Amino acid sequence: MSTGRVAIDGELNIYRAADMKTLLLGELQRSTSLEVDLAGVTEMDSAGLQVLMLAKQVARAEQRELRLTGHSPAVLEVFELLDLGAWFGDALLIEPRKGH
Repeated sequence: MSTGRVAIDGELNIYRAADMKTLLLGELQRSTSLEVDLAGVTEMDSAGLQVLMLAKQVARAEQRELRLTGHSPAVLEVFELLDLGAWFGDALLIEPRKGH
């Protein structure tokens, strides 16, 4: 079983969506299991979210595994706003806020 790993840094938005789609779908074709590290994502919009959702759907359809890890605060904000944690099915580690 081949496992791939991709780390996304910076913005995951409409300006990078096409490149991210190509990258993630290409890596999925080369791996039976793909881990996508989102710790470096500084901003995510609906286009970036759609790329992640598409990758997850393709993985499910092709009986491959796609795991999202290291959810940055920007990613967590979108997932929480749209209640998508369960849809993706990955563990979400929510860091305690500073000062609490």
